[in-house]
Amino acid sequence: MGHIRVRKETGLLYFDFQYLGIRCREQTKLTDTPANRKKMVARMVHIETEIENGTFIYEKYFSNGSAIKKIKQTLADQKSLYSGLPTFKQFANEWFSQKDVEWRISTAEGYRSYLDNRLIPEFGEIEVSRITKSHILDYRSSLAKASNGKLKAKTVNKVMKFLKMVLDEAATRHDFTSPYQGIKALKEEKVHIEPFSLQEVKILLDSVREDWKAYFIVRFFTGARTGEVDGLKWEYVDFENRQILIRETFSKGRWETTKNDSSQREIDMSQLVYDTLFDLKHKQNGQFELVFVSPKGEPINNSNFLNRVWKPLLGLCGLKYRRPYQTRHTAATLWLAAGENPSWIAQQMGHANTEMLFKVYTRYVPNMTRQDGSAMESLIVTNFKVHENRSIQANSVLLTEQLSNGHPNLDKSSDDDDIFWDQLMNLPQKEQPSSQGVKS
Repeated sequence: MGHIRVRKETGLLYFDFQYLGIRCREQTKLTDTPANRKKMVARMVHIETEIENGTFIYEKYFSNGSAIKKIKQTLADQKSLYSGLPTFKQFANEWFSQKDVEWRISTAEGYRSYLDNRLIPEFGEIEVSRITKSHILDYRSSLAKASNGKLKAKTVNKVMKFLKMVLDEAATRHDFTSPYQGIKALKEEKVHIEPFSLQEVKILLDSVREDWKAYFIVRFFTGARTGEVDGLKWEYVDFENRQILIRETFSKGRWETTKNDSSQREIDMSQLVYDTLFDLKHKQNGQFELVFVSPKGEPINNSNFLNRVWKPLLGLCGLKYRRPYQTRHTAATLWLAAGENPSWIAQQMGHANTEMLFKVYTRYVPNMTRQDGSAMESLIVTNFKVHENRSIQANSVLLTEQLSNGHPNLDKSSDDDDIFWDQLMNLPQKEQPSSQGVKS
């Protein structure tokens, strides 16, 4: 424990403490007064805390200290004792090269970015066993405050989680205690979704170009992720069992396996999705391996879709801009509104359990009792005739009565879901049109 003492010869105060087994006595120009003692006691507390945490730098407090030479020699001697252990940079690079084969390419790229742009610049030259908990917490704090707080807690937690992976593995291999123990993740901001309403979906489907309509229908009514839809091949469309098999994805110009095990799943096709894909397959007449293609038969270019189709369409329809990923949230909220069972919805979405469903979609969850997709179908069957498990025709009598009675405008009434479904599901029963390329 450090002390504040006074030299009898001068009446000036000095620090007296132990560091690295060396007795350090550093003189000040302060006289022995209660106020000066209070200041020095506070400084002594800081020094002892840093010594305990392993972050104390002698020169920071005593740039011309009498013990600096001894301390530097002691540190050099100690460093030689740890010469067999790698620096953080050395270990992290070695470990990464061993582990990247286990990760998806996009995951590995993200981790590599964390190392090169954030972690190695901070911890790179420090021996792995000498990284302290205090240093980690200081770094997290600085990271959270970076860019004036614009770096979200979720992003900070991802970086820190990866740091923990590296340090925990280093501790296991080199037999020391990981400094990351007892550090909890930052509280993350609640996820806010902005799904489209039934009316908005109808407006979009009524306005989108015909060669993009099938793509929109599959995105809005399957809950599939962007890469899963863009990478969908006809071999994974099972018309016999009325399912879409999610087995791989296409993103950023490359093919990958799905995000995780639960993402490899079977999505049950509603009658609308079934009919849409059935018609599209016959229209393509076996020309393409992929379900959705550019005119050259290549996967959809997501950047082109975003800038040439999605953004202009929302603007044309006068709808608030939302990312295309909201189509996935829309599917989930439509299923919930229809009364489907949470477990069934979670399976369709590729979630391991219902935890994420209730966390993200809490306010959209009604009293649900069904469990097999029939609730959504019943919403359609109530007002439409289904023939041969494929074609749906509108109940023209009901629609005629509604129109003749002056049915309210779609945008002004929440009771127009029947008309929405009528117009949406009324796929024409006619000879299949010739193949058309998709402009991307």
